[in-house]
Amino acid sequence: MYSTIVVGTDGSDSSLLAVGRAACIAAAFDAELLITSAYFSDPETVQVANRGETRPVVGGALAEEVLASARRAAELKSAAKISTVMREGSPVEVLMAVISEFEADLLVVGNRGINSLTGRLLGSVPADVARQSDCDVMIVHTVPGAK
Repeated sequence: MYSTIVVGTDGSDSSLLAVGRAACIAAAFDAELLITSAYFSDPETVQVANRGETRPVVGGALAEEVLASARRAAELKSAAKISTVMREGSPVEVLMAVISEFEADLLVVGNRGINSLTGRLLGSVPADVARQSDCDVMIVHTVPGAK
């Protein structure tokens, strides 16, 4: 049984599919859903930290918009206990910190980047969180061709 589910979003259609899947699971288990968005403070930080598999969220205002959109998507899937969390940093760092802080027992992410050349050489958000996570990880098929 899951009680706290974390899902990451960058506002892309792909990540919103993962939010929808996480919301369905949260509704089924009456679990808390923590929709999480990592953001970069400025474009220079993005150049250093982003490997291209996520759509970078630059600035807290954009992160708030991304989270509001994701909350609406989760509500459409009947999730009742929804919170949003935004943090500055890379997606993997932020997701790992949120999992630890809230003692999550499930992390849901999309599969974007997992089979790209960059993802194979440098790692991807879904592959990295699956290796580093202390909780179950569900990688949702959100990008066609990435199996």
